[in-house]
Amino acid sequence: MLIVDKDLIQISSFGTTIEGIMTVPKQAIGMVLFAHGSGSSRFSRRNNFVADRLHSRRIGTLLIDLLTAEEDADFHRRFDIALLTQRLEAACDWLAQNARVSHLPVGLFGASTGAAAAFRVAAHRRQTIAAVVSRGGRPDLTGSELLEKIKAPSLFIVGGDDDVVMDLNRQVFKDLHCLKRFEVVHGASHLFEEKGKLEIVAVLAADWFGTYLLHTHK
Repeated sequence: MLIVDKDLIQISSFGTTIEGIMTVPKQAIGMVLFAHGSGSSRFSRRNNFVADRLHSRRIGTLLIDLLTAEEDADFHRRFDIALLTQRLEAACDWLAQNARVSHLPVGLFGASTGAAAAFRVAAHRRQTIAAVVSRGGRPDLTGSELLEKIKAPSLFIVGGDDDVVMDLNRQVFKDLHCLKRFEVVHGASHLFEEKGKLEIVAVLAADWFGTYLLHTHK
């Protein structure tokens, strides 16, 4: 039976406090910070499903609310990539200062607008972000000048029926100069709600993080 420690944590960012859930398996090989998409939170069923799969591979997770409840009620805030990035940076700093996990390599899992924030952080922290996974993401909101700086191995996962997002992802994918991979989950829509499709996402993400977090494990 897998043994994990789970804690409710709080992170301060420029006068605002955001909350998250940190889960650390015994003998963890790394930590993955989840950047949720627009209208989502640390309670996201889809991201928690993926997180559970990561735990089974001895990968810890931190699922945080990048926006407060009041901020999330403002639709425009959900697309404030600069703000989402600022909050994600604060969470990275928190992990780096936490004695339990500061020695572990860090990966980023971004969904929807959260993927843009994840890629921005990967560009800012080229020496510390070990891997990135985008699920149905909007990496086109990252900014081309930052995409050129990313060196972390990056996996794009897109639903086969999510035509608009797939086109946006393919355009960004061409501009990346890091180790990269593009996976299409055939028969899946934007939220991967079809039977068995989220399981494919979870396996792909676990394999990617399992490979590149372990490769950089101190």
